[in-house]
Amino acid sequence: MTVLAHRVTGSDANDQLTRDALAVLQPGFEGTTAPAWLLRQVGEGLTAVGLFGRNIASPQQLAALTAQLRAERDDVLVAIDEEGGDVTRLEVRGGSSFPGNLALGAVDDTALTRDVARELGRRLAECGVNLNWAPSADVNSNPDNPVIGVRSFGADTHLAARHTAAYVEGLQAAGVAACTKHFPGHGDTNVDSHHALPRIDVDLDTLVARELVPFRAAIAAGTKAVMSAHILVPALDPTRPATLSPQILTGLLRKELGYEGLIVTDGMEMNAIAGTYGIERGSVLAIAAGADAICVGGGLADEATVLRLRDALVAAVREGALARERLADAAARVRALAAWTRQARAAAAPGAPLEGSAPGIGLAAARRAVVVSGAAAPVTTPYVATLAPVANIAVGDETPWGVAAELAALVPGTGSGVFPEGASAADVLAAAGERTVVAVVRDAHRHPWMVQALDALVAARPDTVVVEMGVPRTEPRGALYIATHGASRVCGRAAAEVIAGA
Repeated sequence: MTVLAHRVTGSDANDQLTRDALAVLQPGFEGTTAPAWLLRQVGEGLTAVGLFGRNIASPQQLAALTAQLRAERDDVLVAIDEEGGDVTRLEVRGGSSFPGNLALGAVDDTALTRDVARELGRRLAECGVNLNWAPSADVNSNPDNPVIGVRSFGADTHLAARHTAAYVEGLQAAGVAACTKHFPGHGDTNVDSHHALPRIDVDLDTLVARELVPFRAAIAAGTKAVMSAHILVPALDPTRPATLSPQILTGLLRKELGYEGLIVTDGMEMNAIAGTYGIERGSVLAIAAGADAICVGGGLADEATVLRLRDALVAAVREGALARERLADAAARVRALAAWTRQARAAAAPGAPLEGSAPGIGLAAARRAVVVSGAAAPVTTPYVATLAPVANIAVGDETPWGVAAELAALVPGTGSGVFPEGASAADVLAAAGERTVVAVVRDAHRHPWMVQALDALVAARPDTVVVEMGVPRTEPRGALYIATHGASRVCGRAAAEVIAGA
């Protein structure tokens, strides 16, 4: 698909250039209502807006916010980073009603994955959201990956591929465009691109056989958008990260894989780009490389940012650093997706649960994902000790996780405490007293202090219950070991039911 704007001249050409520069931006903003500047920019050509947890207080408030935006432009793309599981914006304050990708991959029922994605899509559509920066198609081949982990369906390439396709199909059946990420695959990294530029040093054959397989599946399933990764892959381009690479975005994704939909960048304010190229130059290079939309606004959320990026793109065209036709093509792809979402919204039955979905499907899926080792009587006097690592930026610190609240709802008198990095078993035992310790961890294999604390706890208290809410890589330990494959609210509930014998 190549869609070019009609040829215009003079002041009309200048106006069109400015509108196209606005159309390719996906900015964020502060607050739970649309600020005047944002509405003004939507009226002037801005075609997409990104939502984050700071913008959402309730489904009713979110629906009112999106209605505000659509009063300015009926086909505006309202995007969100709603993966379900650990990464939620829709339920940022209480935790997600859905398990994440790793839990779905652990169950390995593609019909369930499709139904979960369809129900999540239905809830987004009811609130007026029509573009979801999900699913993650990354194969979590590096267990020490600090940013993907439970966001991946798993370490098996073909499992990740079939569930990525099912997720895309389910989400888009609800009229919400899927944005499959992070191309060409972020799973084999040990650096978080929010902080620095990761590098994947594998040969081309490995990339083709592993990283690219889920993206081929997503394209075959009709994904409406693909998000690029801020990663350096020397086998594909030895100098530029994927987001800025013509070889990767145009050569590989467009030409070799035959993808014709929207290409969206990952957040340009992430340090992998902002700290190396700067967001203005990075945005120009991304569009020139083949990206169609610039995601920005997770940390930069004001009109000044929008105007800076708009003006950088306009100046690049006028100076010859960015082809006018490339910018026009990118803007046309954005508008084409906006038109698709408007048609999909009109075709959907508003407010009606989709066939095969149910309000409790998320909890049902989380229960199926739980794996239990050992056997113990129901715990009647628990003390929940959450050994808490620092959350990565994608997950965020604001979303609660663990089992304490869910177990307290089932077992009155449950005690709890949060123990940060460096805490010891002695600290936990002093707080727990004579109560049964329920030690909750997240990716214990990546945190030696957690493993040390768990071993000491089990040695001192053989009746200790261990709940792993990240990627389960360590040996089961404790009288009861529960792997939830995610830390969303429903994963916590499923674990609490096992502990309480419910």
